[in-house]
Amino acid sequence: MAGGVIVRPLLAFLAPLFLLACVPAKAQDAQADATFIDAAGEAIGSARLLDSGDGVLIELDVRGLPENSWVAFHIHEHGACDPADGFESAGDHFNPDDRAHGYFASGGPHIGDMPNQYVGADGTLLAQVFNHLVSLDGEENGARGRSLMFHEGADDYSSQPSGHAGDRIACAVIE
Repeated sequence: MAGGVIVRPLLAFLAPLFLLACVPAKAQDAQADATFIDAAGEAIGSARLLDSGDGVLIELDVRGLPENSWVAFHIHEHGACDPADGFESAGDHFNPDDRAHGYFASGGPHIGDMPNQYVGADGTLLAQVFNHLVSLDGEENGARGRSLMFHEGADDYSSQPSGHAGDRIACAVIE
């Protein structure tokens, strides 16, 4: 009887500690990193992707983008960033549901469509973008192993198939 009195409080104390010890391993699985390269193949910035369970937060720190301008930002279907082909190796926008492109298009947007980003006077972009349509490792909507892309101009959110955003100028494979 006396042993039961001690064991129960001890288990009640240790069980939450065991669960807390498991949290860091889960948190590590819920994030990914990506390094942006420019058309010359030079590293120009990074992204950290954090899966919230209801979407992915993308933290951006990128330099050397067109100054004082809006640039399109998307997830593309392939995890390949070959500057020799103008980043065409990344494929089209990530669109497993075969939806129309853009927030203003009937039947849109693609899973990989995200809001335009503003680049400051020094060519630097610091931002946090939340995409509620993706996860990091989902079977149908997983972003890991795909690429993040910046285009030279703003996305018009409606033109098919990709918003008339211009050339691809920076690409990052989501590791």
